[in-house]
Amino acid sequence: MEPVPSVDGGPERVVAAGSRHLRQGSAPALRTLGVEEEFLLVAPADGRAVAVGGAVLRAAESRAEPGVDQITGELQREQVETGTRPCRDLDELGREVRRSRLAVRRAAGAVGAEPAPLGTSPLPVDPNVSAGARYRAMIDTFGLVGHEQLTCGCHVHVGVASAQEGVAVLDRIRPWLAPLLALSANSPFWQGADSGYASYRSQVMGRWPSAGPAERFGSAAGYRDMVRTVLGTDTVLDEGMLYFDARLSRTHPTVEVRVADICRDGDDAVLVAALVRGLVETAAREWREGREPDPVRTEVLRLAAWRAGRSGLGDLLVDPSTWRPAPPHVVVGRLLDHVTPALEDSGDLATVRELAGVALRRGTGADRQRAVRDRGGDLGAVVRDATRALP
Repeated sequence: MEPVPSVDGGPERVVAAGSRHLRQGSAPALRTLGVEEEFLLVAPADGRAVAVGGAVLRAAESRAEPGVDQITGELQREQVETGTRPCRDLDELGREVRRSRLAVRRAAGAVGAEPAPLGTSPLPVDPNVSAGARYRAMIDTFGLVGHEQLTCGCHVHVGVASAQEGVAVLDRIRPWLAPLLALSANSPFWQGADSGYASYRSQVMGRWPSAGPAERFGSAAGYRDMVRTVLGTDTVLDEGMLYFDARLSRTHPTVEVRVADICRDGDDAVLVAALVRGLVETAAREWREGREPDPVRTEVLRLAAWRAGRSGLGDLLVDPSTWRPAPPHVVVGRLLDHVTPALEDSGDLATVRELAGVALRRGTGADRQRAVRDRGGDLGAVVRDATRALP
């Protein structure tokens, strides 16, 4: 993703933080947002994952068309990542998501593969690590956790004005991240079997020692101290391995929310991004008004995230307003209520209500995958169905 431009247009200075690129300044009137999506690369004939990530990147580099410069490699050669440009409104973001999806489809097609918006491979796969000393070090250090890490997520970046504001946002959006996972759940199958989860990707990600919900940081200094302490344990290789559900970006002046699976449908990615921007703006306003974050313990957040990954939109979730079980339409409704003032001010409310209503009626990507399987199709048919979601 390209660096997000200054959010308020005024003079700013760089502030050292977990992200070295956050700037000191006033809060933005309308925050930029962007989406990164990871795609599984599959063979058109049978839907099995293929280790052609490097070839796809080379094909992208050789194509002079919009979007190919936003395709990058990942830990495993069976996947690539795309990124949108920073956007101000949801129509623009929707166009960017379609553009980046078309670009990766064309680049993959040039080497005889197809990109599939799937959180995990439904078919068995023995992943291949990408070239590079850092990737090899990850496998050497983390063993099977690294080797089996073939999962595809959706990461949303939203602009913030300073490191202090970014950390205040992180501290206040914690209760609402699990519902985003439930909405995006798109990874029910693992190594050829039904995992029993709507998002098994969330379980695989949770095996990393630096993944999942994080504790409140309190301040930019507290965040920096956390980074120093984590790196000082010599457990993770670098700051890029802070795989928390939400973090400060290392390279952009943004909060990066990483909890979601890649969505089958581009409109769902827009929905998740719009909700994230609503959460960021709501949290920043609460901070400016002096409202303290919810003191919910991280252990409870882990339970809520587990339930979201298990249930998707098909069973009970944990309601962040009560920390008790509730049906998914109730929890999504609470989320919409929480961010409604911010969505009204950005002009997103009608669109988000419509997209959320569609998601609740239709179900998740996991529901779609299981429905294709249950109609008599094999898991290869599940993969082929997913590839048809791209333009």
